[in-house]
Amino acid sequence: MKSSRFTGLAAAAALLATTSMAGAEELRLSHQWSTSDVRHKVAEIVAEEVAAADVDLEIKIFPSKSLFKPREQYKPLSRGQLDMTVFPLAYAGGQQPAYNLTLMPGLVKNHDHAARLNESDFMAALEEKMAADDVMVLVHGYLAGGFVGKEKCITKPDDVKGLQSRAAGKAFEQMLAGAGASIASMASSEIYNAMQTGVLDAANTSSSSFVSYRIYEQVACYTPAGDVALWFMYQPLMMNKSTFEGLNEKQQAALLAGAEKAEAYYLAEAKKQDAASVTVFEEAGVEIAKMTPEDFEAWLTVAKETSLKKFVNEVEGGQELLDMALSVE
Repeated sequence: MKSSRFTGLAAAAALLATTSMAGAEELRLSHQWSTSDVRHKVAEIVAEEVAAADVDLEIKIFPSKSLFKPREQYKPLSRGQLDMTVFPLAYAGGQQPAYNLTLMPGLVKNHDHAARLNESDFMAALEEKMAADDVMVLVHGYLAGGFVGKEKCITKPDDVKGLQSRAAGKAFEQMLAGAGASIASMASSEIYNAMQTGVLDAANTSSSSFVSYRIYEQVACYTPAGDVALWFMYQPLMMNKSTFEGLNEKQQAALLAGAEKAEAYYLAEAKKQDAASVTVFEEAGVEIAKMTPEDFEAWLTVAKETSLKKFVNEVEGGQELLDMALSVE
């Protein structure tokens, strides 16, 4: 089970004590978000803990897509061209279709359920696929999110019919298309300009991204994650596995200690993000809508006939992975 992850990695670090990474004092960590975003803070915590450990290792953070484009970070990470990234794993669904399950409508019930998924056999199976790409997880984290509408509120499938909509990840695109929306694919960092220029009528992403990208300046209505949250996305801090294994024992231990602290912060902060986003949108004069349990079930009905069905039919071992995820209470 994943509860032994840090212990297991620490043991691996001890076995690699004789290995050193001569002359590699700096690791590059890339992400797409602003420096005010929770995911940047997660990266900072790891970097600060490593610096405080004084192990001749520095993590240099490149925020705001300044090093790599948002969706183009997994491949350089797997090739060792990038050392670390905070990255929505579903963005790499093209390389590993199984990753699309980390952004599947209705699969995660709430933040505590997300934490249990992080510690489950389902996540262990995904980490095996990452390892095959020379990638490992340092910090697990799911964030919840909701919908925004430029002209109207989005709570149920009928609300997106005929709208140009953005969704994060293939599964949500399939679900929205099944509900009658036209899809415009883009990173969350591009939503603001797309709304401003009339390219988008509606979008969904994380509560944190809605705030850090100031989407409240461009929309009339916000449907946040509340008691019912359709949108949860796995967004871990990952590292190139060979790079980690090339560090010496003290450097590995410092990274793991920082990761453990950052993961606890990530979960606690994720729970705060949804309510905090509502306050920001309200103060900006944006209408706040609420998704009802009936709305949620209506979305799931669409998802079962679109994204869930496609995932099971198209991904090798997809049904087994889905069953593993659904078995987590």
